[in-house]
Amino acid sequence: MLRRSTILAGAAAVFAAGIASPALAQDEQEIVTVVKVAGESWFIRMEEGVQQFGEDHEGVTARQVGPGRADAAQQTAMIQDLVAQNVDAIAIVPMDPSALEGVLRRAQQRGITVVTHEADNLQNTQVDMEAFDNKEFGAHFAEQIAECMGGEGKFTSFVGSLGSLTHVQWADGGAEYMEANHPDIELVSPKNESFNDANNAYEAAREILRAHPDIKGFQGGSAIDVIGIGRAVEEAGLEDETCVYGLGLPQDSGQYLESGAVDGIAFWDPKDAGYVMNILAKMLLDGEEITDGMDLGVPGYENVAVSQGPGEGIIVRGQAWVDVDASNWKDYPF
Repeated sequence: MLRRSTILAGAAAVFAAGIASPALAQDEQEIVTVVKVAGESWFIRMEEGVQQFGEDHEGVTARQVGPGRADAAQQTAMIQDLVAQNVDAIAIVPMDPSALEGVLRRAQQRGITVVTHEADNLQNTQVDMEAFDNKEFGAHFAEQIAECMGGEGKFTSFVGSLGSLTHVQWADGGAEYMEANHPDIELVSPKNESFNDANNAYEAAREILRAHPDIKGFQGGSAIDVIGIGRAVEEAGLEDETCVYGLGLPQDSGQYLESGAVDGIAFWDPKDAGYVMNILAKMLLDGEEITDGMDLGVPGYENVAVSQGPGEGIIVRGQAWVDVDASNWKDYPF
């Protein structure tokens, strides 16, 4: 549970580098989490956190929705509908943050609290929650890939889409790390878009293997990229010649970690992220202050960093990534 001693109550409380919502707590609060796509394992796990938050907090209705496919226009339409319903708060994982500026501005003008995740460039959000520093996360993948590659050869990167801000930040962080530390490693065909579809990642990986048969390294972005890449590597019999690292979930990636087609994954628990987004939304609704260094009572978010965002809102960052390989993926039930 949230440590109440770390929170200064009061509807007028405002963090010096951020904001507090003018909305006051009501008898019943409705917080709706909007994800990139419904049915994907990552967001199924996130929904567990959203539901748990609702169970843990009396007087709160917490639910999750998402479009049938990863499409920014569909997500925007879904948020427009929630604005029309005048829900109390919307917590969003944007497919394309820039596409949501207008609808999120309207939401706030209607008095709806807005919290986002994976969108630290958004102007029209009150709080953007990040699990960690995104450039550091991308550099971490690149460091593992470089060590596996022996410091030389070709590598490539994948993203869910070019509009998926964090995926691009991870790819850029990896590229910058390689350029600064490994001049003998060449980046080819960067930022392949999978649109959060393992089959798309598979086809893109096959094409890269055809175009660059000597390629050694793959950096995945979307949570399913390593699945598609791993399948392509396994079919080509290149488990021992390639180095594949990226975002992923243990149970989805386990068979490829076991075969060596995927060498390692890292992730932050989507369940915890969903829970924390709802914590922040409720704090704003209740007029509670969000302070640098506070403990949100969730693993990886016990000492959050709070900074000014690009607009009037703030960015809250945790330290929540976890590394997994063939030795420990079975330790995680998701």
